[in-house]
Amino acid sequence: MTDDLHLLTLAEAAKLIGARKLSPVEYTDALLERIDTFEPQLNAFITCTAELARAQARQAQAEITGGRYRGPLHGIPFALKDIYNTKGILTSAGSKVCSNNIPDDDAAAARRLYDAGAVLLGKLQTHEFAKGGPSFDLPWPPARNPWNLEHFTGSSSSGSGAALAAGLVPVSLGTDTGGSIRHPASYCGVVGLKPTTGLVSRSGVIPNSFTFDHCGPMARTVEDCAIILQAIAGHDPHDAGSAVTEIPDYRAGLDTGLSGLRIGVLSQYWKGVPTHPALERAMEAAITVFEKLGARLEDCHTGPLQDTHDLKLIIAESEIFSVHHDNLKSRPGDFGRDFLGRVLPACLFQASDYVQASREHRRVIAETQPLYDKYDVLLTVGYGPAPRLDAHKTIGHWQKPSVFTVANVTGGPALVLPVGYGDGLPLGMQIIGRPFDDATVLRVGHAYQRVTDWHLRQPPLVAGTPQPAVTLKGNEPVEGDLDARTRDFVLSTARRRGLELDDYQTRILLEGAPYALAMAQRLHKPRNRMDQPALAFRLSV
Repeated sequence: MTDDLHLLTLAEAAKLIGARKLSPVEYTDALLERIDTFEPQLNAFITCTAELARAQARQAQAEITGGRYRGPLHGIPFALKDIYNTKGILTSAGSKVCSNNIPDDDAAAARRLYDAGAVLLGKLQTHEFAKGGPSFDLPWPPARNPWNLEHFTGSSSSGSGAALAAGLVPVSLGTDTGGSIRHPASYCGVVGLKPTTGLVSRSGVIPNSFTFDHCGPMARTVEDCAIILQAIAGHDPHDAGSAVTEIPDYRAGLDTGLSGLRIGVLSQYWKGVPTHPALERAMEAAITVFEKLGARLEDCHTGPLQDTHDLKLIIAESEIFSVHHDNLKSRPGDFGRDFLGRVLPACLFQASDYVQASREHRRVIAETQPLYDKYDVLLTVGYGPAPRLDAHKTIGHWQKPSVFTVANVTGGPALVLPVGYGDGLPLGMQIIGRPFDDATVLRVGHAYQRVTDWHLRQPPLVAGTPQPAVTLKGNEPVEGDLDARTRDFVLSTARRRGLELDDYQTRILLEGAPYALAMAQRLHKPRNRMDQPALAFRLSV
């Protein structure tokens, strides 16, 4: 049985541990052995906390043997994206800037898992400050996709996606600002939930965007995500964005079925846009599955993805630029190329751009409300198959709207789960719900997994396989199309922001500048002076 422990879901392992048929110590040791075997191929971990894990597992075992069983997370190993503070343990954010950052306390969500008796296996790879990547110019190399080691794992919860798919951990906590839970879930064939805005505390998590950051669970099944959400959801006065709301039993309603459920299909996200044929076929097959489960489906529409992309980047990049402004002024060379390519152009955004983007944010939220009124959930595409690591281009961050951003902007829950495979790599499907109706989103995803087997497939890892060499090609910064006057404006604005950039960093700024300026221009639409920003808006329960 020891050889197969990595295949257990959280729910399965919890049942065995609760019945005293599986020792937390045995389970932890088996996963640590698997980490030792496959981590050299995957780069999933930044820090493995083996000694702490064994101590926590022994404590859990003693408590359970003594009749003090805490519940389904007691004795369950987990891992954290390395932007969650952990007391006395490196929290690197994947950056040289934080290479010696040892927090004095734990993030609120991590502490809730400790309180439930969970066992920390370690801190997982993240793109730099949950922003750039995949980058090869950082202290820790980027995670590799277990389905093909030359391919990408998705955005910044990259180590979580790799570790889960490879069976190194049963569950993880990631973060999602524009898709960073759902993107790696799509590419790695696992499950990831971006909860409703404010449902899970972000206290003690290094910020990316105060407006759009979310903490949430990642696992191999929807049921496991429900178990984790149960433990980490709830109000936290230390997070200014934390919502005061009743927390339902997320697991209890998973098996109630989908008969009569209304599903709006956002097919515009994969029809009429470049999409892998296998992903398009997988989505059509999923629609058939939901129809057979008794749901009522019909096409629906949202506004253009470019609108949400523009407002999200203006707000989010302004916020992360502010977070790191001091270090960008004093030590820009300690940041990686990918982080700089995403953040430096934000120096061009003005206060009026930020307010106009927030006004647009409120408009998009309001325009989504009729869809919430008409449908129980919205069904749309995720991502996949994963591209090669050497195909990555930093500038794509500014060029390509994401199918995930809309849920960060509108605030409701969004779940990604595997829906098929193409070219031997996983494909993802996305289910979006009303704010604070995370339970329904989980129910829909669970119903799909009960009648499909995509989530049961395992990547073809072989012990001792050498990690293939990957070198980025064609990702050198190229100055964007700027006339002399605009170029001078960009450079003078950067200087006024206190940025002292070398030639390479200047090229990075000038590459992204045309896109940032164009976004700001698009957001300056005719508006009534009384139009309020989203900052004045609160999600209703």
